Amino acid sequence: MCGIVGFTGAQNAAPILLEGLKKLEYRGYDSAGIAVMNEQKITVQKVTGRIANLCEKTRDGLDIPGTTGIGHTRWATHGAPTEENAHPHMSNDGKFAVVHNGIIENYMSLREELIRDGYHFESETDTEVIVHLIEMFYRGDVREALIRTTNRLRGSYALGVICSEEPGKIYAVRESSPLILGIGLGENFFASDVTALVNHTRNVIYLEDGEFAELSKESIRIFDCTGQTVSRKATRILWDVQAAEKGGYEHFMLKEIMEQPGAVKATIAPRIRDGRVFFEELGLSSDEIQNIRKIIITACGSAYYAGCAGKYAIEKLCRIPVVVELASELRYSDPIIDGHTLLIVISQSGETADTIAALKECKNRGARSLAIVNVVGSSVAKLADYTIYTWAGPEIAVATTKGYTTQVSVLYMLAVYLADKMGLIAGREKQLIHSLQALPRQIQQAFDLNSGIPALAKKYHGSKSIFFIGRNTDYAIALEGALKLKEISYLHAEAYAAGELKHGTIALIEEHQPVVALCCNRSIMEKTLSNIVEVKSRGAEVLALTFRNNQKILSVADDLMFIPDVDALFSAVVEIVPLQLLAYYVARENGCDIDKPKNLAKSVTVE
Repeated sequence: MCGIVGFTGAQNAAPILLEGLKKLEYRGYDSAGIAVMNEQKITVQKVTGRIANLCEKTRDGLDIPGTTGIGHTRWATHGAPTEENAHPHMSNDGKFAVVHNGIIENYMSLREELIRDGYHFESETDTEVIVHLIEMFYRGDVREALIRTTNRLRGSYALGVICSEEPGKIYAVRESSPLILGIGLGENFFASDVTALVNHTRNVIYLEDGEFAELSKESIRIFDCTGQTVSRKATRILWDVQAAEKGGYEHFMLKEIMEQPGAVKATIAPRIRDGRVFFEELGLSSDEIQNIRKIIITACGSAYYAGCAGKYAIEKLCRIPVVVELASELRYSDPIIDGHTLLIVISQSGETADTIAALKECKNRGARSLAIVNVVGSSVAKLADYTIYTWAGPEIAVATTKGYTTQVSVLYMLAVYLADKMGLIAGREKQLIHSLQALPRQIQQAFDLNSGIPALAKKYHGSKSIFFIGRNTDYAIALEGALKLKEISYLHAEAYAAGELKHGTIALIEEHQPVVALCCNRSIMEKTLSNIVEVKSRGAEVLALTFRNNQKILSVADDLMFIPDVDALFSAVVEIVPLQLLAYYVARENGCDIDKPKNLAKSVTVE
């Protein structure tokens, strides 16, 4: 949660900080602030609401001179979204300003201790204890004060710090929360995401947990918790700057929906050679694969639903039991795991706090771990034994689209890869590879088949709630479809296994109740059709998603969305597309802030 940015150089800092915060606003947008140092004076400006309010208040930064500064955009955890709780926070003596992404778990005891020692608090946040601790420990050496401060903190944090007695310098600290240093010419940066940096530099350094950085316009120095210098190589960001811009679309979400044919192709195509799936990044031997007795997939949110969709393909092809667990539950469930368990963790950002904790817990119990992530150098990628990158490119909208479809695509390829290594798909490789390679084209066909979705959105956008039903793979996809709708349109939307309707859910069906029925699995088509008839007989209006030319459904559904004929085993990446579009256009009809839905943030780095 939250986004932080820092700059030091020869240019005026405030406009650069504001520009960076706009790129980070998807991480939190209930308040924002900047602190700029001009000679030995720190000026702080804070607002509630969006970055645009801060730009207006500071005349796009022109009212705050100075070449060194830090900025923050907030997703509230401790304290309401007020100016008092907005970052940056200042020390009582006015020498220090701090921005913070993360959670300080022991802040209450630290706060009580600091109050007893005479420190005055202006906010309700956990962050303010940090700046007062720095003031307390400062004896003319900022580095030493930061080390002593972090020794007292428990939790996760990425910190940006400036000190009025060290003009031209900014400090950065990382512990279990992402922080990246940007290397410029006569200027240097830090940020919680590379999207805030790529307009200025492509050369970055990923800080590791427990590391500190001192940045001036001429240099970057990294040191560890003992004060010893650390050597760290720079990484070059390869994706195009334009990938993080809207490119003429009204919203990032729509742009990212439309990018999915290319994103899925970028995920799949390089990994298929000579009619087989290759994962060069996997070090599992054939014997180790044969030794797998159970697979656990763990994730949060849409990544969890990607796991639900992938489970069917892995079990069908590999004949290994697959359990999909919410990371927030797995970490506390005393899981039954041993050396015969393969743990698959999925995270778009690679910084999801619950997923990281679940990964650590399962590794401690002996599981081999495989990460599926998008962000290179992220915490999950570094912690896992093996990592497969989705190569989806930057995803800016809070509600994931191409992140989900590329995650599922990797799971599908992994199912084929493992089954091939186990000798279970002899004679079927050609057909399976053909189905995988067809997915990008079939996603594009799903766009072409659903030009009527904006009109459907006009019909259904005023509904109080919408139910999604499906069986087997259709049910897994319904889960993600319902989540998309509730995330960005704020309509109550729930997915149910269609066969469970008669066990309670059907009591909620009444006259004109919208039901989205997923009916794309031919092997259980008749069963799903009977469930559609059940809800229709109780007055529901059914919007069915099915493959084109499905004549059987025409007589029972009120409205239709279509996908092309697709292998049911690999259908999720195609089937979800009309549901993403439906969610988008319903939210648009309701006037919602689609890229930045209320109360949500892109990267959930706190528990």
